[in-house]
Amino acid sequence: DALPQAQAAPGGGFGATLARAVDQAVEVGRNADAATSRALTGEGSVTDVVLAVGRAELTLQTAVAVRDRVVAAYQDVMRMPI
Repeated sequence: DALPQAQAAPGGGFGATLARAVDQAVEVGRNADAATSRALTGEGSVTDVVLAVGRAELTLQTAVAVRDRVVAAYQDVMRMPI
C-alpha cells in the first residue's frame, strides 16, 4: 500500500479519523527518515530513499490539501448569516 488510508471506524467520528490520518502521515515521514539513514550508512539503496521520500512528499501534499479544504469550509460556515 503506497499511501496510508484513513478508515472511519464506527462511532470514531471525524476527530478520531483525522487523528489516525495525522499519525499515519507522521509514520510515513519517519519511514522516509529511516530509509535515508540506512542509505547513508550503506545498508539501504538510493531507490528505497527516493520511493520513501516520494511517499512522504505525497502524504504531506495530501495533508495540506485537506487542511486547506477544512479551513475553507470553516470560513464558509463563519460567513453564513444567522
